[in-house]
Amino acid sequence: MANENERKAPLSLGGKGKLELRNKVETDQVRQSFSHGRSKVVQVERRKKRHVAPGEGTKPEAQEAPAAPAKPAVEPKTPSRVKPQPQSGRVQPPRPETRAPKGGAGRNMGNDEKQRRLAALQSALQDQKRREEEEVRRKAEEAARRQAEEEERRQREAEDAKRKAEEAAARKAEEEKQAAAAQAEAEAPQAPAAETPAEPAPAPEADAERKPIAGPRRVIMPKPAKRAAESDEDERPAARRGGGAPGGAPKAPPRKTAAPKGDGGKRRGKLTISAALSDDEGGQRGRSVAAMRRAQQKEKRKAQGFNQPTEKQSREVVIPETITVQELANRMAERAPNVIKALMKMGVMATINQPIDADTAELVVEEFGHEVKRVSEADVLEGLGGSEDKPEDMVSRPPVVTVMGHVDHGKTSLLDALRATDVVAGEAGGITQHIGAYQVQMASGDKITFIDTPGHEAFTAMRSRGAKVTDIVVLVVAADDGIMPQTVEAIRHARAAEVPVVVAINKMDKPGADPNRVRQELLNHELVVEEMGGDVLTVEVSAKQRLNLEKLEEAILLQAEIQDLKANPEREAEGTVIEAKMEKGRGSVATVLIRRGTLKVGDIFVAGTEWGRVRAMIDDRGNRIEEAGPAYPVEILGFQGTPQAGDDFVVVDDEAKAREVAGYRQRKEREALAVKSARGTMEQMFAKIKAGEAKELPVVIKADVQGSVEAIVGTLEKMATEEVKVRVLHSAVGGINESDITLAKASEALVIGFNVRANPQARELSRRDGVEIRYYSIIYDVAEDIKRALTGLLEPTFREKFIGYAEIRQVYNITRVGKVAGCMVTEGIIKRGCKVRLLRDNVVIHEGDLGQLKRFKDDVREVREGFECGMSFANYDDIKEGDLIECFEMEEIAAEL
Repeated sequence: MANENERKAPLSLGGKGKLELRNKVETDQVRQSFSHGRSKVVQVERRKKRHVAPGEGTKPEAQEAPAAPAKPAVEPKTPSRVKPQPQSGRVQPPRPETRAPKGGAGRNMGNDEKQRRLAALQSALQDQKRREEEEVRRKAEEAARRQAEEEERRQREAEDAKRKAEEAAARKAEEEKQAAAAQAEAEAPQAPAAETPAEPAPAPEADAERKPIAGPRRVIMPKPAKRAAESDEDERPAARRGGGAPGGAPKAPPRKTAAPKGDGGKRRGKLTISAALSDDEGGQRGRSVAAMRRAQQKEKRKAQGFNQPTEKQSREVVIPETITVQELANRMAERAPNVIKALMKMGVMATINQPIDADTAELVVEEFGHEVKRVSEADVLEGLGGSEDKPEDMVSRPPVVTVMGHVDHGKTSLLDALRATDVVAGEAGGITQHIGAYQVQMASGDKITFIDTPGHEAFTAMRSRGAKVTDIVVLVVAADDGIMPQTVEAIRHARAAEVPVVVAINKMDKPGADPNRVRQELLNHELVVEEMGGDVLTVEVSAKQRLNLEKLEEAILLQAEIQDLKANPEREAEGTVIEAKMEKGRGSVATVLIRRGTLKVGDIFVAGTEWGRVRAMIDDRGNRIEEAGPAYPVEILGFQGTPQAGDDFVVVDDEAKAREVAGYRQRKEREALAVKSARGTMEQMFAKIKAGEAKELPVVIKADVQGSVEAIVGTLEKMATEEVKVRVLHSAVGGINESDITLAKASEALVIGFNVRANPQARELSRRDGVEIRYYSIIYDVAEDIKRALTGLLEPTFREKFIGYAEIRQVYNITRVGKVAGCMVTEGIIKRGCKVRLLRDNVVIHEGDLGQLKRFKDDVREVREGFECGMSFANYDDIKEGDLIECFEMEEIAAEL
């Protein structure tokens, strides 16, 4: 407290003639809270009341000096140089001990100094304790005062509200009285109106007695009462607002109220601690501008009828076989938690992403008052192919011709001659391993679409697809070779597709060409040519010499004219995926043959389990086109994934439909694979139990096109035997990437790249992990290498090879060696380390290994017929004279597929 008194001392001259300045006013920080979570920190002045304690308030000179401590019995020799404490009301903190003189005296503190310091310390502690108690008491008094003020404020508000109500009733009665007086004056104007004496206003003393609070008060009215009071003030006449009411209504004494509404409730003047802690200034504040704006918008919406309760709409909810809770809620336009509550009432505990069956979903929909429409997942395929075309919409289209035949019979060369191109130069090994589609325009202006298929036996699926999408099959047979296995297979594919066949007898320029032999062999396969009274057209051609190519084209156009091929170009396109591949920078690319309709850039389509949007179309010559009509082969860019060769290609209305169809087909494909793998696993398990463990060669296959992948997988699966087989871990189109190497590393598999290469990251990973990558461009090499690898997995077989006989003439019993047989080699040769059998009366007594072979005392490698030798058996001693020893070797024979 002494420090506070000193801080508040005025500016004056000190005792020593120095000018002393008053300390700065102490400030504090108070956080103000506003609406909507806003707050602000402001600086306020801190004022403290002076509490006069007993013994204080007098000048330092008038205070009694503290009692001097008792003198010690023995005085120190050297007096202490410590200065005495000043006699004042405040306690000075103990100063550090002053330096003693240079001499030895004064180094130790005297008892009187110790007593003075102890007394000063105790006085300081007592003052501190007293200040803490006063602070606690002050806080309690302040809290009680605030509580009393709050209670008194509430009472004032209640009394003011009551008074306002009484004043309003009095004003109403006065107005009625004045209206009656005015009416009376109108009826009798000569009678003077009697004055109504005004009632005296209540004395200030009575009001003070009723509310005994010192100082001016601030009355803060509730917001509704405040607005009512303001409206009353506006309605009253100016004369009544100024002086007393003429009708005798008592005039209320002036009161200090809160800031008016238009002022925004802002505080006036300086903010103090007491004002901030009390509710008069800091606790009440007017509504913010944002709150007023929200209130106005709410009133406007209410006036427009937006908040009126709307009637619940009944919807038709489509329910498939399985549906998630979230999707069901979306289709009903309900909240997902409400749907989950309905399921819990039915005893079904389901999460928001958990699928439920159609029956449960139907009960939930009926519970919410909607109509149910049950559909199957297969319903997404309805209307996918479109309706049948009308006859009047059909127009002629070019024929689709598939060139088939045995390998190396000149199919691609013949097609090159027709197209005047050199496609064969780009094929590896001189054979066709891809399926290609080309369109050729004749000199007459007619167009023919050709599909070239491989002739190798591994590409059976390709030839089958080519026969399915074709109108006419051109069977190419070499005149010098005749009918071959793949030729017979092509005939079967054409017969299964029920399409006409035109036979092109190629290589007529060779010396050994015999077309009649070819015609005779065709009879064995139920193909009767025109020369023999049948309906099969034959044309003798030569691809190298370009012989009779016009006749072949005429025969094809004749067959097309007989079939009367037509299609509707004015509809959504449909077609077949001939080939699919993955290209760097272009993504998944597929060759599609349009069957009917017209395909345009930007169309959304579905191809098997994949969907996409046509980003670009390229014809067989590499030119970009904007649309493709019926019987037109085109390369399409824009697939989301690589489709399977042979998939149907259909254009749909929107992307949602495409996604739904593709998702349904993918689910069905996964289910079929799961069932197939489970069944194969069980069959393999029982087969292994029955025949032992079968060895497997795991492989990862990557090729350039889908047809090559299909052919390689089929070829490798045909090599399987009961002992070994090939297990294809993964097969796809595109280059070899890191995921393929990782899969091969985990399964110790071989990576096969057919016309593709590994990227740099995959090559580095394969070198680090020791994964073997083999590149191929001809399918013959793939089959041969895999066959050799499977052969290496086979267990070799062992065959017994007889080498000689020996007769035991005498048996010797040698210490530490055992029994040794003295023998004569009667037939063949005896070798050290060979297998032996002991025969007694032509019965095998023992079979084992030969222990030692000696001649005289020396070990020898072999003993031939007619020589004597000594022999001992390993771990066997039961030998007798006259026994016969048969010697043989086990010969290892490598297994073959």
